[in-house]
Amino acid sequence: MNTLDPKVWTLLALGVIMLVIWAVGRLVGRIGQPRVIGEIIAGILLGPSLLGVVAPSAGRYLFPASVVSALGVLAQVGLVLFMFMIGLELDFGRLRGHGARLASVAGASIVVPLVLAVGLALVLYPGYGGGVDELVFCLFVGAAMAITAFPVLARLLKESGLAGTRIGTLSLVSAAVNDVVAWCLLAFVIALSRAAGAGDGVWTPVLAVAYVAVMLGVVRPALARLDTVPIWLALVVALLAAWAADRAGIHVVFGGFMAGAVMPRRAEWQRSVHDRLDVVVTHLLLPVFFVMTGLSTHIEGLRTAGVWGVVVLVVAVATAGKLGGTALAARAVGERWTDAFTLGVLMNTRGLTELVVLSVGLQLGIISSTMFTVMVLMALVTTLMAPPLLRLVQRRPAETAVPGHEEPLEAVAG
Repeated sequence: MNTLDPKVWTLLALGVIMLVIWAVGRLVGRIGQPRVIGEIIAGILLGPSLLGVVAPSAGRYLFPASVVSALGVLAQVGLVLFMFMIGLELDFGRLRGHGARLASVAGASIVVPLVLAVGLALVLYPGYGGGVDELVFCLFVGAAMAITAFPVLARLLKESGLAGTRIGTLSLVSAAVNDVVAWCLLAFVIALSRAAGAGDGVWTPVLAVAYVAVMLGVVRPALARLDTVPIWLALVVALLAAWAADRAGIHVVFGGFMAGAVMPRRAEWQRSVHDRLDVVVTHLLLPVFFVMTGLSTHIEGLRTAGVWGVVVLVVAVATAGKLGGTALAARAVGERWTDAFTLGVLMNTRGLTELVVLSVGLQLGIISSTMFTVMVLMALVTTLMAPPLLRLVQRRPAETAVPGHEEPLEAVAG
């Protein structure tokens, strides 16, 4: 019966996607989990891991190849605009002058998980590499495990009452540094991957550097000279930047991020653009991305104890690197164990940002389908554990600093 025009059939799929994601999001919200957990789970439920097993004919009926192709375009646009919003929200002013605590926490939250993940990737490469060079695979897994989900972190801070506190601000600033470094590393890895795939080891990195230079040296000053940037122009810049990033051998998601990062830093305008994009991106386009991720996630294929052992190992290494590394670094610069552990928990959230990174790796063949599923489960588990751990450790409405560290973070900035 599904002989309808694919454009019309896509409307049915969109309606079902939005309904399921809304319902699962409401359910997980009732147990104190952020909405993104429900969105990830809903995407998996609509994919081959559940719907494809319980009712395979329903899955084929709802998501025929023509509809999946159309949804892929919407998901790509959603990713570009989501990354544009992430880049737009970066407050570069916060990155200056925060001293030893920021250097310690932000540095450890990147370096420790990166090193541990690269070590783990060396072991996993023979069975889980996506057919790329070992260096590319290892660096990609390292970047994927080092990243923090800035939007999920911000939501957790608000829900836990930590927004605006010293620890909350430190975690946000550290996550901003983390995002910048991780996305730059990811862009480098993508350039390496594409250069190797095209047999052009010189021009791809050169074009990638030239792209960043043009965005920072030409586009950013040009936008800064405008009295105001109309939202239509901001969207044009985001879409063209994404296209140019792909042409330069990076990826469209990095283009969206760069477009947001070069926009003028005017708080009222930034809020206006964010609010106007949020409804369409969050409630229409990103749900499509979650389902596309779910369609590529094959939990039913993890049939052996050995593969599930890899899942446990990846979760353990990711948590030890991010949570443990951040907490120990914070403790080393004088934070109480409670506050240090809180920072570690916050920085260990991955959520949607992790899925974006993993989808890039799968598209480019850097990781195998099985490794993609393993990493999606890692993102789900590490994000799931954050709210209960925060409730466990944060027994007071506001944290107390170690003597000598009582001043708010903003004061450290001068």
